[in-house]
Amino acid sequence: MDSRRAWTVTIFLFVVGDAVATQTRGPLLRSFQSSFGVSEALLGLVAPAGTLGFVVAILGVGFVTGRIDLRRTLLGSVAATTVALLAMSVAPIYALFLVALVGQGAAAGAFRGGDRPILSHLYPARRGRVFSLYALAWAVGAVAGPLVVTGVLAVADWRVTYALLGLWFLPLVVVLRRLDLPTSSSNERTLSFAELRRLLGRPAILGSTTAMTLIGGIEGIVFTWLPYYASTLLARDLASALLSVYLLAYIPGRALNTWLIDRVRYLPLALVLAGLSIPALVVAFGGVSGAGLFAVVFVAGLFLSGLFPTVLSYGVDAEPEYSGPINALTTGGTYLGIALAPPVVGWLAERAGIGTAMYLTVALTVLLLAVTAATWAVAGHPEGA
Repeated sequence: MDSRRAWTVTIFLFVVGDAVATQTRGPLLRSFQSSFGVSEALLGLVAPAGTLGFVVAILGVGFVTGRIDLRRTLLGSVAATTVALLAMSVAPIYALFLVALVGQGAAAGAFRGGDRPILSHLYPARRGRVFSLYALAWAVGAVAGPLVVTGVLAVADWRVTYALLGLWFLPLVVVLRRLDLPTSSSNERTLSFAELRRLLGRPAILGSTTAMTLIGGIEGIVFTWLPYYASTLLARDLASALLSVYLLAYIPGRALNTWLIDRVRYLPLALVLAGLSIPALVVAFGGVSGAGLFAVVFVAGLFLSGLFPTVLSYGVDAEPEYSGPINALTTGGTYLGIALAPPVVGWLAERAGIGTAMYLTVALTVLLLAVTAATWAVAGHPEGA
């Protein structure tokens, strides 16, 4: 296996494992509560604990990718991820579990701050396709996460989940110790404050970062509140399965997006995906139940799944020599949306009901459509994006 392919496989395997780890948190909340004896309010700290470390690390690494040794950074990140997951599996008290979770999120963020810049330079002519495959790898891991939890809980304690995940990353430490970065991956330019100001002033970068924040808000609401909303219409077991159906749609959705992204310009593709998502979300949260709800949620996931890799590819293609900072800005914006939008739904649900509150996904998608159209009108397709 040549060096480029070895790097690609290693990065994708990390992304799969990280997605599994992320999607185990929700299904294990009741297990955390039973083991640590904490309230629902304290359980609410699980999501921000993982997100906080991730966002800080991805921004920190992304802004200095031109100055640091990316191979050493990714190697250290994988090692730290392994240690953090094993620490989560043996944490005796909830506070230490949260500290380990912050560490795991930070380690993953450091890796994700450097992995896409490496792929960007390894595949400059097919950047969009590779980023879409990357997103597909994440989707596979995300779908597997709840299944891993179900399998572990059937035969063992929840702590085994994180012990097994820690072991998943160990071979990647060995591989990264032996890999050297190809010379093509060293094209990342050093970012100065003046260049950062210039980047932030470019409509293509501002538009893609804003769009990614909105995408994060839409996905954050669905990831957090879809089972709760569904529980008002379906039996509890079926309501929990609805999120799995939504995530399952990401696999064919991103597989199709991988084919389309080489044939259609990024912003027109994003406009079509956002436009088709709006009626799907309107129907999904309009009171439909039973098999119809499962079908329309799957359709919504199919369309929404392609937005992240498409908009990210547009932003990076606008300034490929600064792929690290742009990856950090856009991905950081996504996780900012994931962190901020779900609490707004909770606030709205208290006042107007969960059914009405879920229409925030529709409002955010309409806004995403407007931002994407405005970016296309003002910035066009810089650097062939």
